[in-house]
Amino acid sequence: MNIWKNYALRLSAVGAYRSFLVLPPVQALAKLIRALAEETADDEALLDHYAETFYALQKAGYDSLGGYLWEHFRYDETPYGDAAARGTANAALVDAARWDVETFAALSAVTPAQWRAAVAGRAGEEAAALLPVWRADDTLSFEVLTEEYRKNGAGEFARYKAFTWSNHTLLRVVDPDLEEHALIGYEEERKEVQDNTRALLAGHSVNNMLLYGAAGTGKSATVKSLLQGPEFSDLRIIEIDKQELSDIPALLRRLAGRRQKFILFIDDLSFENADVGYSVLKTVLEGSIEKRPANVVIYATSNRRHLMRETFSERGDDEVNIRESIEERTALSERFGIRVLFRGLNKDQYLEMVRLLAKQAGLDSAPEALDKMALQWEREHASRTPRSAQQFIKYLKGL
Repeated sequence: MNIWKNYALRLSAVGAYRSFLVLPPVQALAKLIRALAEETADDEALLDHYAETFYALQKAGYDSLGGYLWEHFRYDETPYGDAAARGTANAALVDAARWDVETFAALSAVTPAQWRAAVAGRAGEEAAALLPVWRADDTLSFEVLTEEYRKNGAGEFARYKAFTWSNHTLLRVVDPDLEEHALIGYEEERKEVQDNTRALLAGHSVNNMLLYGAAGTGKSATVKSLLQGPEFSDLRIIEIDKQELSDIPALLRRLAGRRQKFILFIDDLSFENADVGYSVLKTVLEGSIEKRPANVVIYATSNRRHLMRETFSERGDDEVNIRESIEERTALSERFGIRVLFRGLNKDQYLEMVRLLAKQAGLDSAPEALDKMALQWEREHASRTPRSAQQFIKYLKGL
């Protein structure tokens, strides 16, 4: 049996990484290998498959098959990657994955000279000499790959840190806005959030958290900023829209058992009376017969202490136990184990923040004049918060 026939058979037997066979460079390469293995394949088809392999690799941004495949080994969702990360791979899956990796490693190590010689043997030296080449790569290793899965996980959660849950689908956020610029003041409040998150990363049982208070105080920025820094490298944040809270139980099952730790983040949370998500979130926070995974916690932000919007008209006297009804509507926040209040700034804190931001921005204004303008800005915008202070500084920079 010639070497190309052997490679063709090995590719047909790929099982643990079967999804790789539909990747464009691998599809083209498989056609090339089968053309080399079959004596009846015409020369034009042979050259076409070779050129298509080169094109597909370059289009994906790689100059070697091994480099291209490594990215997919690490970050595609595969049976072995998931099982190895969880520590649940059975012997049959391990053997199949090893076979597949060794097959792709052998193909990646074929040198340009070997490819050209194989094509020249069929299509002639003149045609083969014109062919572009991709670089040989002998770095693919089953042992190294398995260790990567064990240390850093597999799939999209190994590659990306931030996600959104939209239309019942998990969407990756390639370039998250961590809002580092919004982290001004509120050191004690942010420390409480960070300490709870450190405990989560350490594997401890932790509380769900509600960050509430005045708009513009940095509640959302506090949560998003957790993705910064090496101590939070295993943390992932999934932002969930209020309209999709009913998907939380299914999402919890999907995340359970993964090595990464997850914050399900609900921003600007509040409810109307008829919101279905209210009862779902209440059940998740209180606990149901299905235990919440130890690697997942819920953080929410709100401008309201009580998350259910209530009107005076709802306090009518047509209900027998009106007090119990009101308590039920306003008690959801109590089901968050930790509640952190972000208060608006007083006058001195606001002016101190404005001066700090002005200094950071390189603005050379007399303190008295700066304070006067800042207070005028605050009166016109009815807000004494870090957001208002930042907007004021941006205004000054634009003058």
